[in-house]
Amino acid sequence: MTTLQTLLGTMLPLIQAPMAGVQGSALAIAVSNAGGLGSLPCAMLGADAIRSEIAAIRAGTDKPYNLNFFCHAPPEPDAARDAAWRSALAPYYREFDIDPKSVGTGPGRHPFDEAAAAVLAEFKPPVVSFHFGLPSAALLAQVKGWGSKVLGSATTLDEAVWLEAHGADAVIAQGLEAGGHRGHFLSHDLTLQIGTLSLVPQLVRALGVPVIAAGGIADAQGVAAAMALGAAGVQVGTAFLLCPEATTSALHRAALQSDAARHTALTNVFTGRPARGIVNRVIRELGPIGSAPPAFPLATAGIAPLRTKAEAQGSGDFSPLWSGQNATGCKPLPAQDIVQSLAKGFAQSLLSPSFEPTPP
Repeated sequence: MTTLQTLLGTMLPLIQAPMAGVQGSALAIAVSNAGGLGSLPCAMLGADAIRSEIAAIRAGTDKPYNLNFFCHAPPEPDAARDAAWRSALAPYYREFDIDPKSVGTGPGRHPFDEAAAAVLAEFKPPVVSFHFGLPSAALLAQVKGWGSKVLGSATTLDEAVWLEAHGADAVIAQGLEAGGHRGHFLSHDLTLQIGTLSLVPQLVRALGVPVIAAGGIADAQGVAAAMALGAAGVQVGTAFLLCPEATTSALHRAALQSDAARHTALTNVFTGRPARGIVNRVIRELGPIGSAPPAFPLATAGIAPLRTKAEAQGSGDFSPLWSGQNATGCKPLPAQDIVQSLAKGFAQSLLSPSFEPTPP
């Protein structure tokens, strides 16, 4: 099997997880220059912003980088569900003196499309990763036609097999511990979601492409454990959230360094799709998962003004404080230092017996 370093062109089999809303090109540049694969989240960026950020990455590093996109199907607006969501939020609107009629609508996040592909065609990025499946066969053919390597996130064995069959060059095994949005796309049944240590060996046994472990990996010991299970590499997100190169807000940084970070939950109250974050007031009071929030990403519009008002008062009660279950490796250090710390795990893995998959 091709090593992950060979596939990606990196010194280390380490990918920085793309984290929309808390990073831009600076973090990606720092990780790539340190020997890993820096990633840029593009789902919340328009064409001009994507172009500008790629230009910044290319000016800041001559190393490989990754561009990440979502592949969700935009939902049809549902007036009844939107009304139910506004009703659930009405007490908060009153508390913050927000006129419900002033609350806008909007998707907030965009799936990979022809416009995004046209921008990428100008740069032919080395790596492109996708969340929530893969784009259409035609769009994927464009990406692969540039020579870009394609990564896809799987939360189950079925999803991993699907990704390999549809053209992914490597599969990211996103365990239940991971922060941010779940990458599931074949089923919305959360009982199918399992932890990283259970998911990785299943994928290693079944796939012929490299498997990248993600979720709960915050230090060298976690890296070594993932590699011992047969992973070709790791993807790490939460550990980079306190880096100076990240754009994580002061409120979010404070939460990550507090006892609150020990309690995370999957919640759909912020976007309409399950994502893991630190439990705060709105998650506690509305319940982490409910039927009221509109389909992803339409729920974002209803809660956005509450987030703005609360943050202006120094509160993260209505903010998506994304975090994985293991924030112990999240330290206010330069990204280069985090990469070097994690890299020790690869050396440790060479000294330990690795997982040998049994034939199916």
